[in-house]
Amino acid sequence: MAPHFHDKGSPITEGKLPRRSFLQFMGFSPILLCICPTVAAPMPEMKDPEVTRTVSVLIYDYNFAFEAYRTFKLPNGLRIQEIIEGEGPEAHKGDMVEVNYVCRRSNGYFVHSTVDQFSGESKPITLPLDENQIIEGLEEVLIGMRVGGKRRALIPPSLGYINENLKPVPEEFGPRRSLLSHANESLVFEVQLLKVI
Repeated sequence: MAPHFHDKGSPITEGKLPRRSFLQFMGFSPILLCICPTVAAPMPEMKDPEVTRTVSVLIYDYNFAFEAYRTFKLPNGLRIQEIIEGEGPEAHKGDMVEVNYVCRRSNGYFVHSTVDQFSGESKPITLPLDENQIIEGLEEVLIGMRVGGKRRALIPPSLGYINENLKPVPEEFGPRRSLLSHANESLVFEVQLLKVI
């Protein structure tokens, strides 16, 4: 049998009376608080927190990020965002280019990059601007860019890794597997053009 905290005839002393019993003794009932919320303590007014958005860093809200800069939406579903306009030579179809890139899933999760996230050390790669050798969406992003430029692109699966032989694909097994396991979803590439060869 559960022990009683007080008998009917005993005086009420602090520390011996459970909180629920005390509230009921004072006339507050849990049922009353549900039926008549005006008796309950008022809730503080909830305001949406002010969010400072930094669009120079990839964030999860890509719809906002794509509205923040000059954006091109092509009929094939590719969305290209101009982050930095380069001032060097322009890349054309058939050129070889040297680039750094970061690839993320459309929800913001990291997939692969030529730039180490911790040390900042980069290992640029060379790509041919040829749709038979690189993913079509990335080729369209790079054509027309100038050296020193930076673009972000939302690449739909139909313009992405439609086969495993298309570049860029990391050499290491883990990153390659991660990249190709997301080949059937839209990917976000942030690309910086370093050199036209």
